[in-house]
Amino acid sequence: MGSGGGDLEDDDARLRVGAPASSAAGLPGVGHALAQSWERMGPGRAVRTLRLVNQDHGFDCPGCAWPEHAPGERSVVEFCENGAKAVAEEATRSRVTREFFAAHPVSDLAGRSGHWLGSRGRIVEPMYRAPGADRYVPVGWDEAFGIVAAELAGLDSPDEAAFYTSGRTSNEAAFVWQLFARMFGTNNLPDCSNMCHESSGAALTSTIGVGKGSVTLADLESADLVLVVGQNPGTNHPRMLSSLERVKRAGGSIVAVNPLPEAGLLRFRNPQQVRGIVGRGTALADQFLQIRLNGDMALFQALSRRLLDAEDAAPGTVLDHAFLAEHTSGFTEFATHVRGHLSEADVAAATGLAAAEIDELAGRVLAADRVVVCWAMGLTQHANAVATIQEVVNFLLLRGNIGRPGAGVCPVRGHSNVQGDRTMGIWEKMPDAFLDALGAEFSFAPPRAHGHDVVETIRAMRDGRVRVFLGLGGNFVAAGPDSAVTEAAMRACRLTVQVSTTLNRSHAVTGRAALILPTLGRTEVDVRAGGAQQVSVEDSMGMVHASRGTLPPAGPDLRSEVAIVCGLAEATLARRADDSVDWAGLAGDYRRIRGHIARVVPGFEDFDARLAAPGGFQLPHPPRDSRTFPTPDGRAAFTENVCEVLRVPPGHLLLQTVRSHDQYNTTIYGMDDRYRGVRRGRRVVLVHPDDLAALGLADGVHVDLVGVWTDGERRAENFRAVAYPTARGCAAAYFPETNVLVPLDSTAARSNTPTSKSLLIRLEPARGPVAGAR
Repeated sequence: MGSGGGDLEDDDARLRVGAPASSAAGLPGVGHALAQSWERMGPGRAVRTLRLVNQDHGFDCPGCAWPEHAPGERSVVEFCENGAKAVAEEATRSRVTREFFAAHPVSDLAGRSGHWLGSRGRIVEPMYRAPGADRYVPVGWDEAFGIVAAELAGLDSPDEAAFYTSGRTSNEAAFVWQLFARMFGTNNLPDCSNMCHESSGAALTSTIGVGKGSVTLADLESADLVLVVGQNPGTNHPRMLSSLERVKRAGGSIVAVNPLPEAGLLRFRNPQQVRGIVGRGTALADQFLQIRLNGDMALFQALSRRLLDAEDAAPGTVLDHAFLAEHTSGFTEFATHVRGHLSEADVAAATGLAAAEIDELAGRVLAADRVVVCWAMGLTQHANAVATIQEVVNFLLLRGNIGRPGAGVCPVRGHSNVQGDRTMGIWEKMPDAFLDALGAEFSFAPPRAHGHDVVETIRAMRDGRVRVFLGLGGNFVAAGPDSAVTEAAMRACRLTVQVSTTLNRSHAVTGRAALILPTLGRTEVDVRAGGAQQVSVEDSMGMVHASRGTLPPAGPDLRSEVAIVCGLAEATLARRADDSVDWAGLAGDYRRIRGHIARVVPGFEDFDARLAAPGGFQLPHPPRDSRTFPTPDGRAAFTENVCEVLRVPPGHLLLQTVRSHDQYNTTIYGMDDRYRGVRRGRRVVLVHPDDLAALGLADGVHVDLVGVWTDGERRAENFRAVAYPTARGCAAAYFPETNVLVPLDSTAARSNTPTSKSLLIRLEPARGPVAGAR
């Protein structure tokens, strides 16, 4: 199978590679943020907009889901470099008009890079691509809604439609979206979480009874020890660095566990502190464990075994026996299993770490009363991801590090409301209690059969079982695994619909017919019949707060996500006897939506009034709040997991796909990854110098990445091999360029998340023409 779409604009011919950075942020971060903002928005507009990002009276950043402090404790500047880039992308002065679409047929757009597409500007009117046509043409809103309604009405089953959701979607839009899908008759509600933290949700639900993190910002910042595992906050969650700096200033320790030495975990130069501007900043990681890809389960089992050994040596002094007896189940079986399961030789092979390094970390754990473990995609995108995260929970349970201040689990979510979307019912297998409440509130019988997640949706589109795809935000084509398969599946649909702010690859790879429905951004004023509206989001730590845009809309014909969803639902369900929903009323006043949410979703009682409180409100979390575990037996569950060492055949490497610093998810803001020393290009593969030597390859040579899987090989062509200090036997390259190597059927057990962090590859000399990089 070959790689995905070509690239007419960003051919990497100017690619330059230098030494990785040794610190993050500082004046360079400020400079890059301001340069992007000035270029896209202009100085005046940039200042007026950025001063309101993540402020209590402003709008929530459309980037990551990292939480804010209480309003009185916030900085005047509550955004990071990548947040500024996200705002600039949305608040740009550039526009994509009907004239643009007349000049650029879909076949031309399909050859453009993601960076080129996204930088064209904001889409300002609905556009339609008719069957057989190669161009989008303008279409009115009512006609667009009618096209969707007619296609949905023509399906043989509601399950032939899929309703995808991006993590940028507000709570209000997500709630009416899932209501629309379920009133239509399907639970096919794939979302971006299926590709990222689904493994976290599965692991945490099965162990502590709640599929969310258990810590608050105050817990994290008061921890004695924070483990940052499989995460690169300097690029993916830069505002987290300020919280980690607070940990260090309060006397806590930080340990980084990652195959790559990321600048943001080595040293942070806080641009809001004098020492971050003129000094060396703050050294963050007290210990760096350069773990091999997929070695995390073995590491946490080894840590747990060391804690058990320490308890054996000094009974009653290491484990929290009162907590274990009162609040957990399965401890005895777990202890027996972990003592006899994994040899030190297997631990060394799996992790690539010396026993002394693990011993040092175990010593830090024993010296810490309060421990928090943070993680991201480095843990969630492996075949054994759910079991690995269960081992994190096992490790924390041993010393009672869940359900008390300064301790707990902290899965760091990506997109700004991805956690809130799930809370609102965006899931293909919501529990019966939610469906019962939803049905009672709206007087209908929601479907009960589980729907399709992302991987299942791709299979269903490929096989002709899903024929209409509707996407509420996001870039499904670029985000999905197995690019060639995902693109062919999308093209097999009768109709694809994208609710979007800017262009992306999902507008160029479409069904036989396609619609682009342009929407307001988070930064813009949303005025409806009920006046100026606000929406709400839930951050990574369960805080719900309001977001109010302030900029004039990018065009007079834009509609909000809520208005678009309600318009689609009204057009589609108008003749249904069981549709008692006043869709127009909901679109006109979002307070009415919040009233419904308050009666359907636990924790949202008196929603609208509580949303008005400064900073919003905290959702309940029984394990954190009262050490109450909503599991079948009311206790936190130890689990027994078999750790199988992932052994790589000679001549092969394990590849992880990663973001660059000029990127957020599939949105490419620029062509630099300056923390890793890569500039003006993206087609690089980072490989340890000794591995390059062993493979007979020189630093700088161009290679093809050949993925090895049971159904055959996949190829990502023409990457520059870069000698880089990654873990031995491991490599890294950027997505979405390398999503072509992620097999559709290679997924995590129990979560079905694509295994983008442990791909077996080999490197071959590039077959195609080599760009003039040096």
